[in-house]
Amino acid sequence: MADANTDPTKLKHDLWQKMADSPFVMVGPADGSAHSEPLTAQLDKDQVDTLFFFVGKDNRLAGGGRVMAQYVSKGHDFFACMDGQARIDNDAAQIDKLWNKQAEAWFPGGREDPNLTLLRVDVDSAELWETDISLSGRVKMLFGGTIKPSESGSHAKVETTAENSPA
Repeated sequence: MADANTDPTKLKHDLWQKMADSPFVMVGPADGSAHSEPLTAQLDKDQVDTLFFFVGKDNRLAGGGRVMAQYVSKGHDFFACMDGQARIDNDAAQIDKLWNKQAEAWFPGGREDPNLTLLRVDVDSAELWETDISLSGRVKMLFGGTIKPSESGSHAKVETTAENSPA
């Protein structure tokens, strides 16, 4: 991620690659009416504007609505805040496509577990930050000094629209 003018499709694919390495996301209602909770994102490479989560029918997010999702990469060098619309999407083919051993651990009845539901979050916008502290910036962190923005990494905003969504 070089700067805010980077291709939105590339930014989305970069985010999905980072999330594939560590798919843990904090998700909560966008209005702040409840705390965020940790969920494991189920990623579909064919739908990079969408997050999926296997949740219980009694989960606080199962009612749908606007949500905010925060992500920090495994190396703590990439951060994302995503805003989107959540809804239940119990499409059997999508559940089969995303099903894995992690999901099975939470739902002992498997794909047919009566409490299982697939939460779909269509991401409308995101802000992404990537830290890439320069050598001089690292020295300043060790010995004191002010790090200039050019020494700290990059930041980008991505809006999901018909013109920048993958076909």
